[in-house]
Amino acid sequence: MKLASRRHPAVVALHPGGPLWKRVPTRGDDGRPLSDFMMLIPRLGQRSKEECALAVEKIQRVLECYHHAVVFADLNLRLNVLWVSIKPIPGMVLELATAIKIAVPEALLVAQRSTCRSP
Repeated sequence: MKLASRRHPAVVALHPGGPLWKRVPTRGDDGRPLSDFMMLIPRLGQRSKEECALAVEKIQRVLECYHHAVVFADLNLRLNVLWVSIKPIPGMVLELATAIKIAVPEALLVAQRSTCRSP
């Protein structure tokens, strides 16, 4: 099951999908590079159909609230991974990931370890 939203994020459709690298847009309509992030939702695909559908519905509602920023979203239930591509708006990755985490508390933002150290 895939959750995909393109160009008109208020309409979210379920599609079987090919590899993300073939489907994920890299640039917005204005030609600017998009930002993206990934969230892990442990054991989502192993839940009952009802529990899974409820989590998908909650994610969909959050994405619709941020329709001005979301360009693409993909939920892979086999891998329990949500991928979201958004317009490059400062602070939007953290804001949207936080909104998803509030709706689905077990969702975890996947991030690189920073090499920066404070003095």
